[in-house]
Amino acid sequence: MSELMAILLNGISQLEYDRGKPLPIHQEACLDKMDRKMDEGIRIGEETIRHPDQDQRVQFIAANLLHALNSGNESMAVAMCTYLANRMPELKQVRIEQEDGEVSIELVFDEEYRKQVAVEFTHIH
Repeated sequence: MSELMAILLNGISQLEYDRGKPLPIHQEACLDKMDRKMDEGIRIGEETIRHPDQDQRVQFIAANLLHALNSGNESMAVAMCTYLANRMPELKQVRIEQEDGEVSIELVFDEEYRKQVAVEFTHIH
């Protein structure tokens, strides 16, 4: 199991989740509450799904994660990231590409995430 899971938007890391740190009890309860709420049904696009399976839940959570990132709702983004990292322990990266209103979300299970390093460029005269 990978310890680090990352959310990337257009190739840039937005969130990193360290599975090596224990999840506080209240956050685990929050994830359970999210599952119970999704048990009542979810909407993906125009479709209402009464009994979503794991893949549909992940799609729903990833869409909400993107919405949270786009609207600057950091606490919601962290909650969605936490859900994905804990409910899919083999997940290593969520790669979201967004351009001209088109969105693709790829779940990566076979490629470890490596922390991005900022590189400073100096202007040479």
